[in-house]
Amino acid sequence: MDTLPADLLQDEPIFAPEAFRLTPQQAELTARARRFGKAVLAPRAATYDREARFPIENFRDMHAEGLLRICVPEEDGGEGADFTTYCLTAAELGRYCGATALSWNMHVCSTLWSGLLSEDLEMTETDRATHRARRARHYRRIVEEGAIYSQPFSEGGAAAAGAIAFGTEARPVEGGYLVNGKKIFASLSGAADYYGILCTERAGDEAASRRNTLYLAIPATAEGVSITGDWDPLGMRGTVSRTLLLRDVFVPEDAMLMPRGVYFQAAGRWPHMFMTLTPTYMGLAQAAYDFAVAYLRGEVPGTPPVKRRMFPTKQIAVAEMRVMLEQTKALWFQAIREARPDPTREQVMRAYAAQHTVMENANAIATKAIRTCGGQAMLRSLPLERIYRDSRCGSLMLPWTAEICLDRLGRDTLYKPGERYE
Repeated sequence: MDTLPADLLQDEPIFAPEAFRLTPQQAELTARARRFGKAVLAPRAATYDREARFPIENFRDMHAEGLLRICVPEEDGGEGADFTTYCLTAAELGRYCGATALSWNMHVCSTLWSGLLSEDLEMTETDRATHRARRARHYRRIVEEGAIYSQPFSEGGAAAAGAIAFGTEARPVEGGYLVNGKKIFASLSGAADYYGILCTERAGDEAASRRNTLYLAIPATAEGVSITGDWDPLGMRGTVSRTLLLRDVFVPEDAMLMPRGVYFQAAGRWPHMFMTLTPTYMGLAQAAYDFAVAYLRGEVPGTPPVKRRMFPTKQIAVAEMRVMLEQTKALWFQAIREARPDPTREQVMRAYAAQHTVMENANAIATKAIRTCGGQAMLRSLPLERIYRDSRCGSLMLPWTAEICLDRLGRDTLYKPGERYE
């Protein structure tokens, strides 16, 4: 029996365990996320958004809840969640605070990539043993101390989309590397304890190559690390994604989050790794729909209990939102279930289609919810206005923006592997 107050009773799951045949772990973690999201994240979300302040209190509470270690292997003290389980759990958190869920993703990916993904990829026995020993140190920081990791990706060019080598460079020196570069839209800047930096290893005058991508954990307190610029965006304001500058930052070799060459291998063989932004937006799509239904039924806390559900125009609009939501859920669920090394061509294209669908439909549902609910729904005292702004950001996010997804879908549909442009 749930002992929470009536206004904190657990919401219905986005993906019902029986209908979607979730594993016991998936059912338990998603239920935990809903309880936590409604009790902890939702009451704070408006403040973080209004102040454009990082939700550090949420992260401290997520440590106590075991969510910071969700993808840390069980043998290292974590929950051992796989890709699908993480995505389903993240979607539930996204319903209650998009900025927290999105920045949490940046933290979790450091464990997902160095854990489950790396185990699926080729390494020598020596490299694998060394990697496991190195990552165990990072995992202990997370499990025992609640350390927060981030994953600055974008640089303002084509590197984040995988087209060219990262402009941030690591020059080999005795005992490690000197790292120089800049990361823009660096989520968790100023809040993370460690920045997981993707950079290009270059020695001497050799040309920059994506094959030489390194993934290094740089302490926020390291000499040469600084943060600059303001953060006052349309949405996802609580991610606090200011510009991160790296100037002659010394990083020891054992700070690698992936062995040399493994990130390049992962980017080619585990493409679903780039879908981890989508769960937040799946949650926002559900949240927009939930708000519209509750509002039309006169059940939104803090508003008069006025029912608007009897009007046919409202009923049709809700039906249209439900159809779009169900279409989005079905495609996205199939795509995340197919995540694995070396997926088929059809599975990769379905991932692109799912990414595009979630990012576009989350905002489309929020837009229709505002129009259907009416003028009061635009008030900042209600969550729909924030959901609308947060959901608009998804289509812009690298490495798979909405435009990149369409470009790759069209190209890969009309050109088979090995065929060239006329």
